[in-house]
Amino acid sequence: MRRPVPAAPPFRFRPMRPADLDRIVEIEKEGFLHPWSRDLLEREMSHAWSHVLVALDAAEAAAQGDAIVGYVVFWLVHDEVHVLNLGTALAARRRGVGRALMEEAHATGRRRGAALSTLEVRRSNVAALALYRDLGYRQVGVRPNYYAEEGEDAIVMVRDLTIG
Repeated sequence: MRRPVPAAPPFRFRPMRPADLDRIVEIEKEGFLHPWSRDLLEREMSHAWSHVLVALDAAEAAAQGDAIVGYVVFWLVHDEVHVLNLGTALAARRRGVGRALMEEAHATGRRRGAALSTLEVRRSNVAALALYRDLGYRQVGVRPNYYAEEGEDAIVMVRDLTIG
């Protein structure tokens, strides 16, 4: 009797490289009203505590090389993962890229001793709030006018990485 062959994971992950900057900037511009600058992304790559992971579409990557469909920027400081930015290419939305990147950030943090993950998210970002809640984050506060350009509040969320 033949055993079913497990499906290949849809995404692969690796640290962002300088050659990826153009693609990450492109994803930023298509997805955010106030995108991060190329300089800011470059600086994040230079800090020892900062991690920028990219998600590659495994099927496309096999066919044409690196096919970046998203990224996550997070800091790992002491026992905490602090998520700063998460972006998914427009063409890859609703395929689980954001969830997969968050799970990979959590796994990276756990391997390095992190017990907690924190983030801020726009109050109006209903899709992100739903994702984070589904991933086990809970609201612990509000930062008034955190997003100064629009005067929008940030919801502060926390997740215990020692559970699940």
